[in-house]
Amino acid sequence: MITRTRLAAGACALLAALAAGMAFPAGAVAGEPTGEDAPKVDLVLDVSGSMRTRDIDGGTRMAAAKQAFNEVLDATPEEVQLGIRTLGADYPGDDRKTGCKDTAQLYPVGPLDRTEAKTAVATLSPTGWTPIGPALLKAADDLEGGNGSKRIVLISDGEDTCAPLDPCEVAREISAKGIGVTIDTLGLVPSTKLRKQLSCIAEATGGTYTSVEHTDELTDKVNQLVDRAADPVVTPVATEGADACAKAPTLKSGLYTDREEFGQQRWYRVDVEPGQELRASVSVGADRAVNPSYGVLLRAVTVHGREIVRGEAAGNGRTDVLSTGLRYPKAESDEEDAPAEAVCLQVTNSFSVASGVKTTPGLPMELTVDVVDGPGDSDDVAAFGLGRGWWLLGLLVLVGFVAGLLWGWLSRWRFAVWRTN
Repeated sequence: MITRTRLAAGACALLAALAAGMAFPAGAVAGEPTGEDAPKVDLVLDVSGSMRTRDIDGGTRMAAAKQAFNEVLDATPEEVQLGIRTLGADYPGDDRKTGCKDTAQLYPVGPLDRTEAKTAVATLSPTGWTPIGPALLKAADDLEGGNGSKRIVLISDGEDTCAPLDPCEVAREISAKGIGVTIDTLGLVPSTKLRKQLSCIAEATGGTYTSVEHTDELTDKVNQLVDRAADPVVTPVATEGADACAKAPTLKSGLYTDREEFGQQRWYRVDVEPGQELRASVSVGADRAVNPSYGVLLRAVTVHGREIVRGEAAGNGRTDVLSTGLRYPKAESDEEDAPAEAVCLQVTNSFSVASGVKTTPGLPMELTVDVVDGPGDSDDVAAFGLGRGWWLLGLLVLVGFVAGLLWGWLSRWRFAVWRTN
Protein backbone atom coordinates (compact mmCIF):
# COMPACT_ATOMS: atom_id res chain seq x y z
CA MET A 1 0.00 0.00 0.00
CA ILE A 2 2.78 2.37 0.95
CA THR A 3 4.64 1.60 -2.28
CA ARG A 4 1.60 2.28 -4.45
CA THR A 5 0.88 5.50 -2.58
CA ARG A 6 4.42 6.73 -3.23
CA LEU A 7 4.19 5.81 -6.91
CA ALA A 8 0.95 7.75 -7.31
CA ALA A 9 2.37 10.75 -5.46
CA GLY A 10 5.49 10.58 -7.61
CA ALA A 11 3.40 10.60 -10.79
CA CYS A 12 1.53 13.69 -9.62
CA ALA A 13 4.78 15.42 -8.72
CA LEU A 14 6.23 14.58 -12.12
CA LEU A 15 3.27 16.10 -13.95
CA ALA A 16 3.38 19.17 -11.74
CA ALA A 17 7.09 19.56 -12.44
CA LEU A 18 6.41 19.30 -16.17
CA ALA A 19 3.89 22.14 -15.98
CA ALA A 20 6.07 24.32 -13.74
CA GLY A 21 9.37 23.58 -15.45
CA MET A 22 8.74 25.39 -18.72
CA ALA A 23 11.51 27.85 -19.50
CA PHE A 24 12.23 30.51 -22.04
CA PRO A 25 15.53 31.35 -23.73
CA ALA A 26 17.82 33.44 -21.59
CA GLY A 27 17.86 37.15 -22.39
CA ALA A 28 20.88 38.78 -23.91
CA VAL A 29 22.41 42.07 -22.93
CA ALA A 30 21.82 44.74 -25.56
CA GLY A 31 25.12 46.55 -25.56
CA GLU A 32 28.34 46.43 -23.61
CA PRO A 33 29.72 48.95 -21.10
CA THR A 34 31.72 51.67 -22.73
CA GLY A 35 34.57 53.51 -21.12
CA GLU A 36 37.53 53.53 -23.48
CA ASP A 37 37.84 57.22 -22.63
CA ALA A 38 38.33 58.48 -19.11
CA PRO A 39 35.18 59.43 -17.15
CA LYS A 40 34.67 63.17 -16.76
CA VAL A 41 33.17 65.17 -13.88
CA ASP A 42 32.56 68.92 -13.74
CA LEU A 43 31.84 70.28 -10.24
CA VAL A 44 29.71 73.42 -10.59
CA LEU A 45 29.78 75.53 -7.42
CA ASP A 46 27.48 78.41 -6.54
CA VAL A 47 29.67 81.30 -5.30
CA SER A 48 26.89 83.89 -5.11
CA GLY A 49 26.63 86.37 -2.24
CA SER A 50 24.24 84.17 -0.24
CA MET A 51 27.05 81.64 0.30
CA ARG A 52 28.33 83.98 3.06
CA THR A 53 25.43 82.88 5.29
CA ARG A 54 26.56 81.12 8.48
CA ASP A 55 24.23 78.18 8.95
CA ILE A 56 26.30 75.05 8.26
CA ASP A 57 28.03 73.63 11.34
CA GLY A 58 28.65 77.12 12.71
CA GLY A 59 30.45 78.35 9.59
CA THR A 60 29.58 79.83 6.24
CA ARG A 61 28.19 77.81 3.37
CA MET A 62 31.28 78.75 1.37
CA ALA A 63 33.59 77.38 4.07
CA ALA A 64 31.67 74.09 4.10
CA ALA A 65 31.92 73.84 0.31
CA LYS A 66 35.67 74.53 0.34
CA GLN A 67 36.30 71.90 3.01
CA ALA A 68 34.21 69.38 1.11
CA PHE A 69 36.00 70.13 -2.16
CA ASN A 70 39.44 69.68 -0.57
CA GLU A 71 38.49 66.26 0.77
CA VAL A 72 36.88 65.27 -2.52
CA LEU A 73 40.00 66.29 -4.45
CA ASP A 74 42.12 64.08 -2.20
CA ALA A 75 39.81 61.10 -2.78
CA THR A 76 39.18 61.47 -6.53
CA PRO A 77 40.14 58.27 -8.40
CA GLU A 78 43.16 58.61 -10.66
CA GLU A 79 41.21 57.61 -13.77
CA VAL A 80 38.63 60.41 -13.37
CA GLN A 81 39.16 63.68 -15.22
CA LEU A 82 37.76 66.40 -12.96
CA GLY A 83 37.08 70.09 -13.46
CA ILE A 84 35.59 72.90 -11.39
CA ARG A 85 33.25 75.59 -12.72
CA THR A 86 31.88 78.52 -10.73
CA LEU A 87 28.80 80.67 -11.02
CA GLY A 88 28.46 84.10 -9.43
CA ALA A 89 32.13 84.28 -8.42
CA ASP A 90 33.41 87.39 -10.19
CA TYR A 91 30.80 90.15 -10.66
CA PRO A 92 29.65 91.98 -7.48
CA GLY A 93 27.54 94.65 -9.20
CA ASP A 94 23.79 95.15 -9.72
CA ASP A 95 23.63 94.89 -13.52
CA ARG A 96 21.55 91.80 -14.13
CA LYS A 97 22.70 91.30 -17.71
CA THR A 98 26.33 91.20 -16.65
CA GLY A 99 25.64 89.14 -13.53
CA CYS A 100 23.88 86.47 -15.57
CA LYS A 101 27.03 85.89 -17.61
CA ASP A 102 29.13 85.34 -14.51
CA THR A 103 30.32 81.77 -14.90
CA ALA A 104 33.91 80.62 -15.37
CA GLN A 105 36.00 77.47 -15.51
CA LEU A 106 38.05 77.59 -12.31
CA TYR A 107 39.92 74.38 -13.10
CA PRO A 108 39.67 72.72 -16.57
CA VAL A 109 38.32 69.21 -16.96
CA GLY A 110 41.32 66.92 -17.32
CA PRO A 111 43.95 65.00 -15.36
CA LEU A 112 43.81 66.24 -11.77
CA ASP A 113 46.64 68.22 -10.17
CA ARG A 114 45.35 68.19 -6.59
CA THR A 115 47.58 71.01 -5.34
CA GLU A 116 46.66 73.32 -8.20
CA ALA A 117 42.95 72.57 -7.86
CA LYS A 118 43.00 73.18 -4.09
CA THR A 119 44.81 76.48 -4.59
CA ALA A 120 42.15 77.58 -7.07
CA VAL A 121 39.34 76.67 -4.65
CA ALA A 122 41.02 78.59 -1.80
CA THR A 123 40.75 81.84 -3.78
CA LEU A 124 36.95 81.74 -4.01
CA SER A 125 34.89 84.37 -2.20
CA PRO A 126 31.05 84.74 -2.28
CA THR A 127 30.31 87.54 -4.72
CA GLY A 128 27.37 87.87 -7.07
CA TRP A 129 24.36 86.41 -8.86
CA THR A 130 23.11 82.83 -9.35
CA PRO A 131 23.18 82.09 -13.11
CA ILE A 132 22.51 78.35 -12.91
CA GLY A 133 21.15 78.02 -16.46
CA PRO A 134 24.16 79.66 -18.19
CA ALA A 135 26.56 77.70 -15.97
CA LEU A 136 24.98 74.38 -16.93
CA LEU A 137 25.23 75.21 -20.63
CA LYS A 138 28.93 75.99 -20.25
CA ALA A 139 29.49 72.90 -18.10
CA ALA A 140 28.01 70.69 -20.84
CA ASP A 141 30.50 72.24 -23.26
CA ASP A 142 33.30 71.48 -20.79
CA LEU A 143 32.47 67.76 -21.01
CA GLU A 144 32.13 67.41 -24.78
CA GLY A 145 34.09 64.72 -26.56
CA GLY A 146 34.87 61.12 -25.69
CA ASN A 147 32.59 58.18 -24.97
CA GLY A 148 33.25 57.79 -21.24
CA SER A 149 30.70 58.75 -18.60
CA LYS A 150 30.04 62.47 -18.10
CA ARG A 151 28.62 64.04 -14.92
CA ILE A 152 27.86 67.54 -13.76
CA VAL A 153 27.57 67.95 -9.99
CA LEU A 154 25.77 71.22 -9.19
CA ILE A 155 26.01 72.61 -5.65
CA SER A 156 23.82 75.63 -4.88
CA ASP A 157 22.13 77.36 -1.98
CA GLY A 158 19.56 79.30 -3.99
CA GLU A 159 17.34 79.42 -7.03
CA ASP A 160 18.47 80.70 -10.39
CA THR A 161 18.27 84.51 -10.64
CA CYS A 162 18.55 84.73 -14.41
CA ALA A 163 15.07 83.80 -15.67
CA PRO A 164 13.60 83.54 -18.31
CA LEU A 165 16.50 81.16 -19.04
CA ASP A 166 14.90 78.36 -17.01
CA PRO A 167 17.64 75.97 -15.75
CA CYS A 168 15.19 73.07 -15.92
CA GLU A 169 14.63 73.74 -19.63
CA VAL A 170 18.40 74.03 -20.04
CA ALA A 171 18.81 70.57 -18.52
CA ARG A 172 16.25 69.17 -20.97
CA GLU A 173 18.13 70.75 -23.86
CA ILE A 174 21.38 69.18 -22.64
CA SER A 175 19.67 65.80 -22.41
CA ALA A 176 18.20 66.24 -25.90
CA LYS A 177 21.71 66.68 -27.37
CA GLY A 178 22.33 63.00 -26.74
CA ILE A 179 25.87 63.51 -25.42
CA GLY A 180 25.21 61.37 -22.33
CA VAL A 181 25.58 64.02 -19.61
CA THR A 182 24.01 63.31 -16.21
CA ILE A 183 23.38 66.23 -13.83
CA ASP A 184 23.29 65.59 -10.08
CA THR A 185 22.24 68.45 -7.81
CA LEU A 186 22.86 69.22 -4.14
CA GLY A 187 20.93 71.88 -2.24
CA LEU A 188 22.48 73.57 0.80
CA VAL A 189 19.20 75.07 2.04
CA PRO A 190 16.02 73.13 2.99
CA SER A 191 13.86 75.29 0.71
CA THR A 192 10.80 73.96 -1.13
CA LYS A 193 11.39 76.19 -4.17
CA LEU A 194 15.08 75.26 -4.34
CA ARG A 195 14.26 71.56 -4.00
CA LYS A 196 11.69 71.79 -6.79
CA GLN A 197 14.10 73.50 -9.18
CA LEU A 198 17.12 71.30 -8.44
CA SER A 199 14.98 68.14 -8.58
CA CYS A 200 13.67 69.14 -12.00
CA ILE A 201 17.22 69.71 -13.28
CA ALA A 202 18.35 66.30 -12.05
CA GLU A 203 15.31 64.37 -13.29
CA ALA A 204 15.66 65.84 -16.79
CA THR A 205 18.98 64.01 -17.23
CA GLY A 206 18.47 60.94 -15.06
CA GLY A 207 20.44 62.38 -12.15
CA THR A 208 19.73 62.69 -8.45
CA TYR A 209 18.86 65.52 -6.06
CA THR A 210 20.06 65.59 -2.44
CA SER A 211 19.52 68.13 0.32
CA VAL A 212 22.54 68.49 2.61
CA GLU A 213 22.80 70.51 5.83
CA HIS A 214 26.20 69.46 7.19
CA THR A 215 29.75 69.53 5.85
CA ASP A 216 30.33 65.80 6.23
CA GLU A 217 27.09 65.07 4.34
CA LEU A 218 28.23 67.32 1.50
CA THR A 219 31.65 65.65 1.38
CA ASP A 220 30.22 62.13 1.40
CA LYS A 221 27.68 62.85 -1.32
CA VAL A 222 30.10 64.58 -3.70
CA ASN A 223 32.61 61.75 -3.17
CA GLN A 224 29.91 59.22 -3.97
CA LEU A 225 28.96 61.00 -7.21
CA VAL A 226 32.58 61.34 -8.35
CA ASP A 227 33.19 57.64 -7.64
CA ARG A 228 30.03 56.75 -9.54
CA ALA A 229 31.43 58.45 -12.63
CA ALA A 230 34.25 55.89 -12.67
CA ASP A 231 31.82 52.96 -12.87
CA PRO A 232 31.50 51.38 -16.35
CA VAL A 233 28.36 52.53 -18.13
CA VAL A 234 26.48 51.79 -21.31
CA THR A 235 26.28 55.02 -23.28
CA PRO A 236 23.10 55.31 -25.39
CA VAL A 237 23.54 56.20 -29.04
CA ALA A 238 21.54 59.24 -30.13
CA THR A 239 19.16 58.49 -32.98
CA GLU A 240 16.13 60.14 -34.56
CA GLY A 241 13.07 58.11 -35.40
CA ALA A 242 10.94 58.88 -38.45
CA ASP A 243 7.21 59.56 -38.78
CA ALA A 244 6.69 56.52 -41.02
CA CYS A 245 8.12 53.03 -41.39
CA ALA A 246 9.43 53.71 -44.90
CA LYS A 247 11.62 56.58 -43.64
CA ALA A 248 12.76 54.90 -40.42
CA PRO A 249 16.48 54.50 -39.60
CA THR A 250 17.78 50.92 -39.47
CA LEU A 251 19.10 50.00 -36.01
CA LYS A 252 21.36 47.17 -34.88
CA SER A 253 21.53 45.63 -31.41
CA GLY A 254 22.27 48.34 -28.87
CA LEU A 255 20.93 51.08 -26.64
CA TYR A 256 19.50 54.22 -28.24
CA THR A 257 18.13 57.53 -27.03
CA ASP A 258 15.64 59.82 -28.74
CA ARG A 259 13.02 62.48 -27.99
CA GLU A 260 9.31 62.03 -28.69
CA GLU A 261 6.73 64.80 -28.77
CA PHE A 262 3.44 64.39 -26.91
CA GLY A 263 1.17 61.98 -28.81
CA GLN A 264 3.80 61.54 -31.52
CA GLN A 265 4.74 58.31 -33.33
CA ARG A 266 8.38 57.35 -33.83
CA TRP A 267 9.43 54.60 -36.25
CA TYR A 268 12.61 52.49 -36.41
CA ARG A 269 13.61 49.45 -38.51
CA VAL A 270 15.45 46.29 -37.48
CA ASP A 271 16.62 43.47 -39.79
CA VAL A 272 15.86 39.99 -38.42
CA GLU A 273 17.44 36.93 -40.07
CA PRO A 274 15.61 33.57 -40.19
CA GLY A 275 16.23 31.71 -36.94
CA GLN A 276 16.82 34.93 -34.95
CA GLU A 277 14.69 36.57 -32.28
CA LEU A 278 14.08 40.30 -31.91
CA ARG A 279 13.78 41.61 -28.37
CA ALA A 280 12.97 45.29 -27.93
CA SER A 281 11.99 47.51 -25.03
CA VAL A 282 11.29 51.21 -24.67
CA SER A 283 11.16 53.60 -21.73
CA VAL A 284 9.63 57.08 -21.90
CA GLY A 285 10.36 59.52 -19.08
CA ALA A 286 8.07 62.30 -17.84
CA ASP A 287 10.68 65.01 -17.25
CA ARG A 288 8.01 67.65 -16.56
CA ALA A 289 4.57 67.86 -14.96
CA VAL A 290 2.17 65.65 -16.95
CA ASN A 291 -1.50 64.83 -16.58
CA PRO A 292 -2.36 61.53 -14.87
CA SER A 293 -3.45 58.52 -16.92
CA TYR A 294 -0.96 57.94 -19.73
CA GLY A 295 0.41 55.06 -21.72
CA VAL A 296 3.21 53.81 -23.98
CA LEU A 297 2.76 51.44 -26.91
CA LEU A 298 5.52 49.51 -28.71
CA ARG A 299 4.50 47.64 -31.88
CA ALA A 300 6.44 45.40 -34.26
CA VAL A 301 4.91 45.44 -37.74
CA THR A 302 5.88 44.33 -41.22
CA VAL A 303 6.86 46.85 -43.87
CA HIS A 304 3.34 46.36 -45.28
CA GLY A 305 1.73 47.43 -42.00
CA ARG A 306 0.65 44.06 -40.59
CA GLU A 307 1.08 43.92 -36.82
CA ILE A 308 3.30 41.08 -35.59
CA VAL A 309 3.36 41.65 -31.82
CA ARG A 310 2.90 44.51 -29.39
CA GLY A 311 3.77 45.58 -25.87
CA GLU A 312 1.95 48.27 -23.91
CA ALA A 313 1.93 49.83 -20.46
CA ALA A 314 -0.21 52.41 -18.66
CA GLY A 315 0.42 54.73 -15.73
CA ASN A 316 -1.58 56.92 -13.40
CA GLY A 317 0.91 59.57 -12.33
CA ARG A 318 2.71 57.53 -9.67
CA THR A 319 5.89 57.00 -11.70
CA ASP A 320 8.10 59.24 -13.83
CA VAL A 321 9.14 56.49 -16.27
CA LEU A 322 6.93 54.09 -18.22
CA SER A 323 8.39 51.00 -19.94
CA THR A 324 7.21 48.15 -22.12
CA GLY A 325 8.76 45.53 -24.40
CA LEU A 326 8.15 42.76 -26.94
CA ARG A 327 9.72 39.61 -28.43
CA TYR A 328 9.46 38.30 -31.99
CA PRO A 329 11.13 34.97 -33.00
CA LYS A 330 11.50 34.53 -36.78
CA ALA A 331 11.21 30.91 -37.89
CA GLU A 332 14.04 29.08 -39.63
CA SER A 333 13.94 28.94 -43.41
CA ASP A 334 14.58 25.95 -45.71
CA GLU A 335 16.34 28.26 -48.15
CA GLU A 336 20.08 28.61 -47.63
CA ASP A 337 20.24 32.28 -48.53
CA ALA A 338 16.89 33.42 -47.18
CA PRO A 339 16.80 37.22 -46.89
CA ALA A 340 16.41 39.06 -43.60
CA GLU A 341 13.01 40.45 -42.70
CA ALA A 342 12.72 44.19 -42.09
CA VAL A 343 10.68 44.68 -38.93
CA CYS A 344 9.37 48.15 -38.12
CA LEU A 345 9.17 49.26 -34.48
CA GLN A 346 6.56 51.91 -33.70
CA VAL A 347 6.67 53.85 -30.41
CA THR A 348 3.59 55.84 -29.41
CA ASN A 349 2.78 57.67 -26.18
CA SER A 350 -0.37 59.18 -24.73
CA PHE A 351 1.22 61.66 -22.33
CA SER A 352 -0.41 65.10 -22.08
CA VAL A 353 0.27 68.29 -20.16
CA ALA A 354 -1.75 71.15 -18.75
CA SER A 355 -1.81 74.50 -20.52
CA GLY A 356 1.30 76.54 -19.87
CA VAL A 357 3.64 73.55 -19.64
CA LYS A 358 6.19 73.48 -22.47
CA THR A 359 5.91 70.58 -24.88
CA THR A 360 9.36 70.99 -26.45
CA PRO A 361 11.78 69.38 -26.47
CA GLY A 362 9.95 66.06 -26.55
CA LEU A 363 9.94 63.48 -23.78
CA PRO A 364 13.22 61.57 -23.29
CA MET A 365 12.99 58.06 -24.70
CA GLU A 366 15.37 55.11 -24.39
CA LEU A 367 15.10 52.18 -26.81
CA THR A 368 16.87 48.84 -26.39
CA VAL A 369 17.19 46.59 -29.45
CA ASP A 370 18.58 43.06 -29.19
CA VAL A 371 18.70 40.54 -32.04
CA VAL A 372 19.82 37.10 -30.81
CA ASP A 373 19.81 33.52 -32.04
CA GLY A 374 16.31 32.12 -31.68
CA PRO A 375 15.41 28.86 -29.91
CA GLY A 376 16.36 25.82 -31.94
CA ASP A 377 17.06 22.86 -29.64
CA SER A 378 14.37 20.24 -29.22
CA ASP A 379 14.65 20.45 -25.45
CA ASP A 380 13.83 24.12 -25.53
CA VAL A 381 10.10 24.13 -24.77
CA ALA A 382 9.74 27.68 -26.03
CA ALA A 383 10.49 26.37 -29.52
CA PHE A 384 7.21 24.48 -29.42
CA GLY A 385 5.20 27.41 -28.20
CA LEU A 386 4.76 26.02 -24.67
CA GLY A 387 4.14 28.75 -22.17
CA ARG A 388 2.46 30.95 -24.75
CA GLY A 389 -1.27 31.48 -25.02
CA TRP A 390 -3.53 28.42 -25.55
CA TRP A 391 -0.67 25.91 -25.34
CA LEU A 392 -0.16 26.74 -21.68
CA LEU A 393 -3.90 26.64 -20.94
CA GLY A 394 -4.28 23.29 -22.69
CA LEU A 395 -1.34 21.76 -20.88
CA LEU A 396 -2.63 22.89 -17.49
CA VAL A 397 -6.08 21.42 -18.24
CA LEU A 398 -4.48 18.10 -19.22
CA VAL A 399 -2.29 18.01 -16.12
CA GLY A 400 -5.27 18.79 -13.92
CA PHE A 401 -7.39 16.07 -15.56
CA VAL A 402 -4.70 13.37 -15.19
CA ALA A 403 -3.91 14.40 -11.63
CA GLY A 404 -7.64 14.23 -10.78
CA LEU A 405 -7.93 10.71 -12.21
CA LEU A 406 -4.89 9.54 -10.26
CA TRP A 407 -6.15 11.06 -7.04
CA GLY A 408 -9.62 9.53 -7.51
CA TRP A 409 -8.16 6.09 -8.23
CA LEU A 410 -5.87 6.35 -5.19
CA SER A 411 -8.77 7.36 -2.94
CA ARG A 412 -10.97 4.47 -4.11
CA TRP A 413 -8.13 1.99 -3.65
CA ARG A 414 -7.41 3.18 -0.11
CA PHE A 415 -11.13 2.99 0.75
CA ALA A 416 -11.33 -0.58 -0.61
CA VAL A 417 -8.29 -1.62 1.47
CA TRP A 418 -9.87 -0.05 4.56
CA ARG A 419 -13.14 -1.98 4.05
CA THR A 420 -11.24 -5.24 3.52
CA ASN A 421 -9.29 -4.78 6.74
